[in-house]
Amino acid sequence: MSIFTAFLSGLVFGLGLLVSGMAEPAKVLGFLDIAGAWDPSLVLVMGGAVVAGLAAFRLARRRATTYLGLPLALPTARQLDRRLIVGSLVFGIGWGLVGLCPGPALVGLGSGQWQAFVFVAAMLAGMGIFQWLEKSRS
Repeated sequence: MSIFTAFLSGLVFGLGLLVSGMAEPAKVLGFLDIAGAWDPSLVLVMGGAVVAGLAAFRLARRRATTYLGLPLALPTARQLDRRLIVGSLVFGIGWGLVGLCPGPALVGLGSGQWQAFVFVAAMLAGMGIFQWLEKSRS
């Protein structure tokens, strides 16, 4: 049941990205172009996501299990460290360069966008490099 729920959640998320236009890199880049033809629609999408997320986290804090009966583990880290800041910068730079982040890139894979294939390959390579660096650290 949890695999079906995960699939359904991903499907709803992907459909939301398609309906809102956020799976289109040009739309995201238009939002980031504050000195040119700025498209503020991403602010509304982000605002809606933040409100929904706040409500979901508020509800989740009162629970020990999910609605499916699985353990519910919320993030506990509160400190800003170098790794978080550098990772955020790398994510933001990549997002700003191509207008994609992981969710829309996966939607792009499904629609056959070649840019999404390049992005996902680079993302997987970055994840592999991170894992390699983590193993060499310990």
